[in-house]
Amino acid sequence: MKSSLSAAEARRVALAAQGFGRARPESAGTRHLNGALARMATLQIDSVNVFARSHYMPLFSRVGAYDTAALDRLLFARRPPYVEYWAHVAAFVPATDWGLFRFRMDAMRAKYGSKPGGWFDTHRDIVDWVRAELADRGPLRPAQIEHDAKKGARGPWWDWDVVKHALEYMWLFGEVAIAGRRGFERRYALAEQVLPAEALDVTISAEEAIRELVRRAARASGVATAADLADYWRINDRKAVLAAIGDLTDSGELHPVSVEGWTSSGRPAKAWLHDDAAIPRRVDAAAILTPFDPVVWFRDRAERLFDFEYRIEIYTPAHKRRFGYYSLPVLVGDGIVGRVDLKADRAGSALLVQSAWWERGAPADAAARVAAELRLAADWQGLESVSVSYWGDATDDLAGAMPAARRHHAGAGSPGVASAESGNGDTESIELAAEQLPS
Repeated sequence: MKSSLSAAEARRVALAAQGFGRARPESAGTRHLNGALARMATLQIDSVNVFARSHYMPLFSRVGAYDTAALDRLLFARRPPYVEYWAHVAAFVPATDWGLFRFRMDAMRAKYGSKPGGWFDTHRDIVDWVRAELADRGPLRPAQIEHDAKKGARGPWWDWDVVKHALEYMWLFGEVAIAGRRGFERRYALAEQVLPAEALDVTISAEEAIRELVRRAARASGVATAADLADYWRINDRKAVLAAIGDLTDSGELHPVSVEGWTSSGRPAKAWLHDDAAIPRRVDAAAILTPFDPVVWFRDRAERLFDFEYRIEIYTPAHKRRFGYYSLPVLVGDGIVGRVDLKADRAGSALLVQSAWWERGAPADAAARVAAELRLAADWQGLESVSVSYWGDATDDLAGAMPAARRHHAGAGSPGVASAESGNGDTESIELAAEQLPS
């Protein structure tokens, strides 16, 4: 096992661990989707729907055009093999992993469910009523649950009413599980109505759970720092993460390595290589990534791996945006070569490239390969054409590499941006719940 990696080797290790070291299948089916999900270990959810729902994107990036209905059947079946929980924020995980997050459920209950005078404490009558409704009527959308307290009882938190609050708290505590969605609206049920008994009966200590989660993060990352491993599951207990790393190192599953250019506080950063990690001589991928792909979701890691400084600009005022409302990183070879801001114009059956930008050192064939990915993305979404704006230093190259209409787009600082983009996505994501729960 190597004790040091070059920067290029580390990139290839990380990409291979995420499934980018293999060719896409000619026709992606359920087996390929399950394989990609297993390599990632979790699939983050986000409600923004400008081009495609974010949870559809990582599978497209890895296996190519696939039937999203097949993924829906996996995620939203009556007794699904996957379930939603606060894993890497709101995300899908295997239903059998429910017990791994019991330590987090207990911490959520201790923080929000036990505080005298807190929301949960002062609304126990509503919580009890909602619990009884779920027990009697099975999986329900919040709109299907009626209660006198709903009338006029709206607060500052996304305008959520008391029933929605109760459901979200019980979900975070593990008492309620998500039993599918209608559109993007959740259906809630008691956990025993959704999950198999063996998943509910698992008893695992916080120490054991964190060790297993760190193990899975390490396998999914290939090579990683302690911060990378902690962020994969948003584990804030650094001492517990380091203890898990120590145990896994002692058992031979992790191996300390130094990585060229990886530093922390001006010194070489400590990193670990998973025992299963491959070190390919070459990775020749091409993919458009969601901002919530494990390859880039931890921005510090993306900068270390790819020298790619990345922030999405959904919440940035239009006149201050540098790259666009919802710019997506573009992978070619083993590097991030640029970013494209995409929007699906369903009425016009067109994929709109709102802006496109190159990173330093983009290879000569980048335009042709990105253009091919854009065409594939349009086909995947059932869009007949691609239209490229003039905003960004990559737009002329992309338009020249494929048949594409050109269109003017109000760029950063132009007064037309806000109105052009309003309503593009449901940015009031309920997946921000645990960061905004009232005390």
